Amino acid sequence: MTATRVAILGASGSIGRQALDVVAAHPDRLRVTRSGRRGDDLVALATADDVDVVLVATPGIAGLGPTIAALRAGKRVALANKEVLVVGGHLVRALSGGAGDRLRPVDSEHCALWQCLSGVDPDDVARVTLTASGGPFREAPLSEMSSVTPERALRHPTWKMGPKVTVDSATLVNKAYEVIETHWLYGLPYDRIDVVVHPESVVHALVELVDGSVIAQLAEPDMRLPIQYALLWDRAPSPAPRLDLSRARQLTFRGAPAPERYPCFETVLRAARGGDPRAVVGASAADEIAVERFLDGDVPFDGIVGLLREGIEAALRTPPRPEPSLVDIEAIDSAVRGALAAAPTAARS
Repeated sequence: MTATRVAILGASGSIGRQALDVVAAHPDRLRVTRSGRRGDDLVALATADDVDVVLVATPGIAGLGPTIAALRAGKRVALANKEVLVVGGHLVRALSGGAGDRLRPVDSEHCALWQCLSGVDPDDVARVTLTASGGPFREAPLSEMSSVTPERALRHPTWKMGPKVTVDSATLVNKAYEVIETHWLYGLPYDRIDVVVHPESVVHALVELVDGSVIAQLAEPDMRLPIQYALLWDRAPSPAPRLDLSRARQLTFRGAPAPERYPCFETVLRAARGGDPRAVVGASAADEIAVERFLDGDVPFDGIVGLLREGIEAALRTPPRPEPSLVDIEAIDSAVRGALAAAPTAARS
């Protein structure tokens, strides 16, 4: 069997390091031939002749260009970057057709959906549900949100991730992003995509069928499992721990995220449901800036939502673009960053 040749974009990050664990567990089937970080020529790496599958794990909008280039070059893409589909889902779907062999979702929730939907007639799907851990502040008094420190926000109760996505997990921006990703990966309208808070992060996604049956995917919270599935695209022994249901454990579901606790979640979803692609580009750019400022101590935790709203408003002041190209998306992103850089750094809530 010829080993699949893998390019890892974002090799030094959390996903990249765990991907190396997966490759090491399957040396006969996987071989890393290219790797790079955000400052490298990622398009060249993604389109190299000695690459079959490109794992896109670089953060932010920087992953969009390499993803598009890889798909155009006939590569398969294992997508671990949320912003790629958030800002450019229409471009990626046009090239790939959505989730499948050519576009392989790495997020645990979207990998779970792919497994739940395998063999299911799309007409039989009533709705899908993504689970959210709720982050480190799911039970904290709302009065504490203004005094949350970066150290507290970075202590995620379930997952070990990089600082950006960890803060996004605390605000639930990441879950809003995942709803948008689900829309583009599976062609589902937003009113058929639900989110419920599930602190244990064992049930990763659920699919409700028209007859009321529900299919769920369960696994211990370990990203090596969805990474492996995306790279191999079939079943094989995994370095991830097995789910042991012989020991007593509790799985809880706490309903949809409360808007008063997670205003960022509601803000991003409102932008997506509005249907103007400029709005989600603005939200993405603003979130990157807001998280950086929060980690630097310049913006309070409950001020992140104010920056998101400012970013969306700035994006909507740019020229209308019903189907923005990659160049258009980069222009909107740049305009939002410029607008927020010109605004005073202050508490926004």
